[in-house]
Amino acid sequence: MELIRTGKVKEVYDEGNTLLFKFTDKISVFDKIIPNKIPDKGESLCRTSAFWFQLIKEKKGIDSHYIDCPSRNEMRVRKFHVDESGGSKIWINYLVPLEFVMRYYVAGTLMDRIKKGKVNFHELGFKVEPKIGDKLPDPLFEMTTKFEKTDRPLNIAEASEIGGLRRDEILEIKELILRIDSVIDDQISKRGLIHADGKKEFALGEGRNPIVVDTFGTADEDRFWDKEKFEEGKLVELSKESVRQYYRSSGYYDLLYSSREDGNKEPEIEPLPENLIKETSSLYREMYSKLTGQKW
Repeated sequence: MELIRTGKVKEVYDEGNTLLFKFTDKISVFDKIIPNKIPDKGESLCRTSAFWFQLIKEKKGIDSHYIDCPSRNEMRVRKFHVDESGGSKIWINYLVPLEFVMRYYVAGTLMDRIKKGKVNFHELGFKVEPKIGDKLPDPLFEMTTKFEKTDRPLNIAEASEIGGLRRDEILEIKELILRIDSVIDDQISKRGLIHADGKKEFALGEGRNPIVVDTFGTADEDRFWDKEKFEEGKLVELSKESVRQYYRSSGYYDLLYSSREDGNKEPEIEPLPENLIKETSSLYREMYSKLTGQKW
């Protein structure tokens, strides 16, 4: 077994015909790895993702790379060809080098881009500028780069070229995400959660059929809110967004993105305070139960 990739969250080992994901307790925000470990985070991501992979197959017949979980923080998956150079190659059994985001509410970087005028809120269907927590008139489907230093939004032409996808294949992936998210919504709404947005990744298998890969539906890739509090007018984050908000309030986020826009050296990210480490660890354990309905 050979270590072939160390990512922001997991280590990837080549087992020959399969890959083994080892989920670590590392945490990252804004494409920066925080110099802290979050106890139980890796296990939460692994077990939550395994739950969703099995459920979408059972409920919707949607294929994924999931095989099994040898341990509570390890996942064995099917192996696909990876090429980080981009370009419109026609392959089968390859990882699409894109990330696909579906947004149902205004939050996070979408709100930032609206405020900066990079996204026209009228084109989203709003008559006046929305605020955080407003539901989008229609789900917003976006695509970003995967292997660049920092993710950037792509239009369909760019996504097609970088991802080696035809326009109809992109639209097929969009519809597949909506079907997956309908399974998520059905499960979590009865457990008091709102699914605000989420990220997914795909490979193309035999016949160029889209296959869900990586992980999804966790407190890392997706944004979840407390439904009861939301209906009372309060937005309570139940995802990694709480950590992002810490770095926003500290001023680090503004400093980081100002440096990126100006082409300057990026500032190092400071550690999380001990109380936030404990709170975040507890959040990941609680979110496993809230998302899956199973005991930790």
